[in-house]
Amino acid sequence: MKLITVALVCLLVAGMWLQDADSKSLLVQAPRCCFKFVKRFIHPSTVHCYRHSSSSCSHGQGIIFKMKRGREACASLKEWWVSGSLSKLEYCK
Repeated sequence: MKLITVALVCLLVAGMWLQDADSKSLLVQAPRCCFKFVKRFIHPSTVHCYRHSSSSCSHGQGIIFKMKRGREACASLKEWWVSGSLSKLEYCK
């Protein structure tokens, strides 16, 4: 009888601990990755701000442009126009 009580208490504590650990993992933001890159030139006047994609992304580093109308577009750092556009834009906070 004592063994069953100890086992039930251990299961209850383990269940509470797992629930607590799971709720904290929801606070971690998912990495922002680019899966497709825009090839065409995006004029800086149409862009609100930019940020870098996560370094853990499998498709390589990219720049995520947040457009003034709320949409987002990804561009590769290898494109000729991207580095010139970054100097004219604000970084997204």
